[in-house]
Amino acid sequence: MAHRTELERLLAATLEPTRFKDYGPNGLQVEGRDQIRQLVCGVTASLALIDAAIEAGADAILVHHGLFWRGQDGRVTGWMKQRLSRLLTHEINLFAYHLPLDAHPELGNNAQLAKHLGWAADGRFGEQDLGCVGALPAALDTLDALTAHVGERLGRATVQAAGDGRALRRVAWCTGGAQGYFEAAIAAGADVFITGEISEPQAHYAAETGVAFIAAGHHATERYGVQALGRQVSEQLGLHYRFIDIPNPA
Repeated sequence: MAHRTELERLLAATLEPTRFKDYGPNGLQVEGRDQIRQLVCGVTASLALIDAAIEAGADAILVHHGLFWRGQDGRVTGWMKQRLSRLLTHEINLFAYHLPLDAHPELGNNAQLAKHLGWAADGRFGEQDLGCVGALPAALDTLDALTAHVGERLGRATVQAAGDGRALRRVAWCTGGAQGYFEAAIAAGADVFITGEISEPQAHYAAETGVAFIAAGHHATERYGVQALGRQVSEQLGLHYRFIDIPNPA
């Protein structure tokens, strides 16, 4: 068991959220009961995750995508009312960490995705150094081999924009909706870039620069950081821990 403030302090010390300029608040987003025994982790604070956490007896939920984002109008209606109502009625704390969880060199989404896929970063690029770059294993030096490997490891089909067919030596990656980092990945010397989503311009950049692009799913690429973080803080504080994966086609 731990007090809410103990968990909050440990998460802040681990992820250092004040170092980041982010799209929403990092840390405790909804205050619940003081004492925490059961921590549930998930990717997004959706109604489905909240209901599953209630069923699991959660005292706190830790997510990558929280409830509050820049540009929201602040009204508590519709889906926001439903989510907040469940959390407040059951006195469940909600903690959310966005870019700090992407960036952590060991527990972060980028580090954990690379570990899951079988390589490691030896450099950083892009805004706030969120993007990672590293060497690919020799067995994954073609686009066909790499996409098959990524799809098998993540359990979903990928979308590719082929480059010029070069041997793939250097891979750049940034989880989630980081398609806007493609140009920075090219500048960082990548032969292929992996992220969660693709938009219309990236297909043209791949054709014109020769650097391949793989979109492997926003949700699918961001499942691993919160699990690593949740396990670590639960072990440190003596909490019961459970990861609940809510399927998402995006």
